[in-house]
Amino acid sequence: MASEPSDRERELEEKVRRLESENAAQKKRLEEAEEQKQRLAALETENKKLHAKIDDLKTRLARALTTSRTSSKRPSSDIVKPRREQRVSGRKIGAQPGHPQHERTPFAPADLNQTLCYPLHACPECGGPLKADTGVLPSVVQQVEIKAVPVEITEHRAGWYWCEKCQKSHCPMPAAVEKSGLCGPLLTAWIAYLKGGCHASFGTIRKFMRDVLGVQLSRGVLAKVIAKVSLALAEPWEELRQLLPLAKYLNVDETGHKENGQTFWTWCFRAREYTLFKIADSRSTAVLLETLGADFDGIIGCDYFSSYRCYMGEFGGVLQFCLAHLIREVKFLLELPDAATRVYGDRFLHRLRELFSVIHRRQRMRAGEFRRALEAQRRRLIRAALKEVPTSQAAQNLARRMRKHGASYFRFISTPDLEPTNNLAEQAIRFVVIDRHVTQGTRSETGRQWCERIWTVLATCQQQGRSAFHFIRDAVNAYITGVPAPTLLAASP
Repeated sequence: MASEPSDRERELEEKVRRLESENAAQKKRLEEAEEQKQRLAALETENKKLHAKIDDLKTRLARALTTSRTSSKRPSSDIVKPRREQRVSGRKIGAQPGHPQHERTPFAPADLNQTLCYPLHACPECGGPLKADTGVLPSVVQQVEIKAVPVEITEHRAGWYWCEKCQKSHCPMPAAVEKSGLCGPLLTAWIAYLKGGCHASFGTIRKFMRDVLGVQLSRGVLAKVIAKVSLALAEPWEELRQLLPLAKYLNVDETGHKENGQTFWTWCFRAREYTLFKIADSRSTAVLLETLGADFDGIIGCDYFSSYRCYMGEFGGVLQFCLAHLIREVKFLLELPDAATRVYGDRFLHRLRELFSVIHRRQRMRAGEFRRALEAQRRRLIRAALKEVPTSQAAQNLARRMRKHGASYFRFISTPDLEPTNNLAEQAIRFVVIDRHVTQGTRSETGRQWCERIWTVLATCQQQGRSAFHFIRDAVNAYITGVPAPTLLAASP
């Protein structure tokens, strides 16, 4: 018969049960702690993903809301432009005390058609005798006026004659008159200038002709006039196109061009002496290759678009990338959510501003001093671009760009005549952008050729300080009379 457990045994058993219970409770707490730890880790992972998603959405939003100030977009692409801050000052509107007066330069005596004098023989108040005051200059008012109807309508008549000897009919109508047609050379130049230089539509030109000149012309007639002027400008345009591969410096830019819903591209090639426009169905390197050739020996000023980089890489082209575009892209970094990226962008932008501060002081510095200052700023800028680069994609892209193509941003330092920005091409192409918005593009190859040629004439004449209207008039006269067309390379006398 089993003996009863002693008190000591019961105490030990109780202690074992208590320890087992505590051990089970401890194990349960450890399991709960592990479960909470896993749950916390999962929440932290999810939180990181959400933060990354938020940063990505902020970056996408920043990209979607880029403007001409923070990207390479043109000002016309800005959907909403912020209001300019109104500066409050105590000055009144208008001329300020002590400000020099600016008056237009009077017409030269050779420009006057007539001079009318108004002598005064007696006092207009009492009728007494007068004595001319030779110590005071006479009062002069120069007035410009147009004739009431500056239109001359001429009917050209020429009969038909039969030659018995050669058995042919002959009409002595002058070839120039017949080629000119309904609109004479000067009126043809007027219409072309209104269409190309003033962004006027055919409807607007028709109203002007009807209400101002008293002449009724149909849209078809106006279209034929424009086609005729386009042919007259073909030779001057082709002359510049052939000279492009020989240019020492070129600033190049491109902008979209619509034709019946299809996208074309208007390319602007601005040399030192002229500007040429070319409309192509591509924005690729093929246009540069077709226009400049594979052996172009000059320097191209442009933005960082891939076509130019490809042209540089495949054909050894020398580029000067636009620093103004770079500034806008660096400003974009300041819009991103990542703090490190914003600090990097601010440091980068500060060095760019210091560089332009030196450029703006160019006229007050000697050539050697100016170049040394630019070199010093270039080294600082490169260091700022490559030092402590954040992990964000935008910052890494800019750093990679400066590492790979940094030299192409500073060719202007060793080439004094080279511009650090592509503003020359952008200014030239601005007229085209305006014309595109007004006219809504073209509808045929004939229209593209007209645009290429008239835009080239307008930009080149403005560049050279010439009258585009006079050039169009001379080109039309040359076309009608069959003589060589005027050149866009020589200034008008």
